[in-house]
Amino acid sequence: MADNVSEELTHKSTVERIRQLIAEGEEERLRVYLEPIHPSDIADLIEELEEEERAAVLRVLPGELASETLAEMEEEEHPEDLLLAEPERVAELVSELAHDDAADIIGDLPLEKQREVLAQLPLDEAHELRGLLAYDEETAGGVMTTEVVAVSENATVAEAIDEIRRQAAEGEDFYTVFVVDADGRLRGTVSFQDLIVSQPQRSIREITVPPISVVPASMDQEEVARVMSRYNMVSIPVVDPADRLIGRITFDDIMDIVEAETTEDMLRFSGISGEEYLRGGVIQSIKNRLPWLAVALSTTSVAAAVIYLYRDTVEQIVILAAIMPVIAALGGNAGTQALAVTVRRLALSPERARFWSVVLKELAVGLINGAVIGALAALVGSLIPGGSLLLGLVVMLAMWGNLIVAGFAGAFVPVLLERLGVDPAVASSVFFTALTDIFGFFFLLGLASWVLLPRV
Repeated sequence: MADNVSEELTHKSTVERIRQLIAEGEEERLRVYLEPIHPSDIADLIEELEEEERAAVLRVLPGELASETLAEMEEEEHPEDLLLAEPERVAELVSELAHDDAADIIGDLPLEKQREVLAQLPLDEAHELRGLLAYDEETAGGVMTTEVVAVSENATVAEAIDEIRRQAAEGEDFYTVFVVDADGRLRGTVSFQDLIVSQPQRSIREITVPPISVVPASMDQEEVARVMSRYNMVSIPVVDPADRLIGRITFDDIMDIVEAETTEDMLRFSGISGEEYLRGGVIQSIKNRLPWLAVALSTTSVAAAVIYLYRDTVEQIVILAAIMPVIAALGGNAGTQALAVTVRRLALSPERARFWSVVLKELAVGLINGAVIGALAALVGSLIPGGSLLLGLVVMLAMWGNLIVAGFAGAFVPVLLERLGVDPAVASSVFFTALTDIFGFFFLLGLASWVLLPRV
């Protein structure tokens, strides 16, 4: 706790120091102050500054540090605006960026501004970026970098090592050496250990091993993350329809993807659009949330109608009014547990053959948990003031039935929505909550009308 407080105070004091240096016009002192700071930390600091202050910080940073800071900024902080704030340095900053990072930032600009930025770059670099910008940003092609280290399968070990040295001097860090044929088709990979221990005149073809996995440029980024996680890969090759090597995706890219997708799923799980993210404006938030609140209103109205249908029972057995929220809440909790497990399973395992086994499993869990929790609820219902054994029996059966419904609905609703092409993380909670409320009230009030009301 103390460490967190200390870090927060340090962060605030650093922001104030930056603002002070900007206000005093001390650009050289600001540059010296910022240079030792990691780019990701500078990106965090920039978030606290006004637009003019952000531009001043970027202006004093050396090219490499400035470009790395842009790459570390969150998308919703609009690093592309900062890029345009330094028109005379656009070519320098973009050239310092990895191609995938450059494409991400430029891709957020209006089409006309994209053309202006690309026009300032060398022809070969502009061509590479146009190729990346042609892919959907949430596909392997949109995530990959075209900077790869590749050698010919016809080369000798000595020739391959010389080629690796040449390519590595021009590009960013690399983790895998890819092997291609004369047409650029991927043939496999070669390990650094094999390169070092092999005789210089040995053919690369002899020590090439097939790639563990490859992904097409059109594959969704979530699926790419699953593949890399499954095979514990630090780098995965991306190929075109002709199996030509066109790029690679590294583990740091996947970490960003997982963070973004997890955040999006968490927001959708609450019925909030992923487009809103964490810093959406008021109008955007209203537009994203209002439709689902309207759906929730219509579904909960059905639950209210059930209560109205049994209004005479509630009027004569007032204690039921205190028990109804308990039945609904327990059903909601049990359904949320089943929903979370099912949505996660759908995300990790796309095999549809397992879906019904998931539903049956959650149904069995609800059956057993409902029996145990129902028995405890029966005990409470029989001991509370105004309670009785019959009331305890009614509470037990209602609780048991509702937890069975909750387990079934928490698993079946997301499976059904997924098969209908609707994102289960967005809509499931609205529907299963309504089901547990409706059935919970129906079981409790229906049983009370049948068992208890004749004895009142």
